[in-house]
Amino acid sequence: MYNLDIVTIVVIAANLIISFKGFQDYSFRSKYLFNIAGIERGEQWRFFTSGFLHADQRHLFFNMLTLFFFSGAVVRELGDIKFLIIYLVSLLGGNFLSYLFHKDEYHYSALGASGAVSGIIYSGILLDPGMTIYFVPGYVFGIGYLIYSFYGMKKLNDNIGHDAHFGGAVAGFILTLIYNFDVVYTNTVTAIGLLAAIIVLFILMRFTGNR
Repeated sequence: MYNLDIVTIVVIAANLIISFKGFQDYSFRSKYLFNIAGIERGEQWRFFTSGFLHADQRHLFFNMLTLFFFSGAVVRELGDIKFLIIYLVSLLGGNFLSYLFHKDEYHYSALGASGAVSGIIYSGILLDPGMTIYFVPGYVFGIGYLIYSFYGMKKLNDNIGHDAHFGGAVAGFILTLIYNFDVVYTNTVTAIGLLAAIIVLFILMRFTGNR
C-alpha cells in the first residue's frame, strides 16, 4: 500500500541529507533557513532551501513519515511530475504565506518541509478519500494537521514554520483541483469538507491573529 516511487525517494533523501548537514553545521543552517531579515537582504533562496531543513530529528522523522504515507496516492493518481510540482509549489506557497504574516518581524526564522508535506496530505486526501493511516481516516489526519498548525502558530516557540502548514495545504488543494477537477464530482463531500476546514482556520487566523 505504501510503495515508494523514485521521485518520493529522491525528495526524502534530499531532506535527510540537507537536514543532517544543518544539524551538524549551524552556519549552514542559518544561511539557508527561512529568515525575514535575510530575505529582505535579497536572499530569496531561503523561500526554497528552508523547506529541506528541520528543527531536529523528530521533526524530520515526522514530516518524512507523513510524506511516505500520503505520497503514494498522489503519484498513483497524478504521476511523478505532478506530485513533484505539488510538493514544490506547496513548499513555496507555505513559505510565502509565512512571509506575508511575518514580513515586519525581521528576527523571525522558521524551517521545515511542513508546507510541502501539507500540500501532499491535502492532495492525497482529495484524490483518495478512503485512505487510512493505521486505521485512522486520512481526512481526520489532514484536518488534525491543520488544527495542530493553528495552535503551533499561537505558540511560535519551536522554530517550526506552522503557518507554512496552512499555506501548503491551500496550495496542494488548489493544484489538485487544477490537475483533476473531476474530484469535485467524484469526491464532493471530501472536497467540501477540506475546503470548509481551510476557510474556518483562515477566519480564525484573521480574527485571533496569527500569533
